Amino acid sequence: MGRLVDQPANSVVHVAFGSFTVFDQIQFQELALGLELTNRPFLWVVLPDITDENNDAYLKRFKERAATRGRMVGWAPQQKVLGHPSVACFLSHCGWNSTMEGLSNGIPLPCWPYFADQFFNQSYICDVWKVGLGFNCDENGIVKQGEIKDKVEQLFSDKTFKARSLDLKEVVSKSAKESGCSHNNFNNFIEWMKA
Repeated sequence: MGRLVDQPANSVVHVAFGSFTVFDQIQFQELALGLELTNRPFLWVVLPDITDENNDAYLKRFKERAATRGRMVGWAPQQKVLGHPSVACFLSHCGWNSTMEGLSNGIPLPCWPYFADQFFNQSYICDVWKVGLGFNCDENGIVKQGEIKDKVEQLFSDKTFKARSLDLKEVVSKSAKESGCSHNNFNNFIEWMKA
């Protein structure tokens, strides 16, 4: 895959799992194969310790197979990437910052929480705001490549996810402005602390 600017609008799957997510070798390979099966361009942030086993040989072969469509990087400026018009969805661990960055850019979220509040965030994304989909595990606790492909395809094909994401983007941007409720709540908190 070339640069983001060379990709069509709403075509790229951005994949990032934060700093603490660790996959075993089987899950890592299922994710890689699932991305490959989507046949869509992707940008995958792979931190050096995302897997708990040595995957060097597998990664080399995968990068070679997916080179025309995907790019794996050790770091990317997430807010800038999510704000790019070529990005269609953000496969995320649902950490709060990632969730807010996805929402503030109007990007649907395939959700893959790892621990703590990420599961709560996923339930809001999928069940309340309806701007994303969660993945189902098999009987061994593995999210299989077909599940990954199917959920990503569902987000691409069902335009209501993108429409709701853009609506929510407006709500988030309004509340982030100085006159928004977040700013007012923060000012009220500061005044309370002064008292």
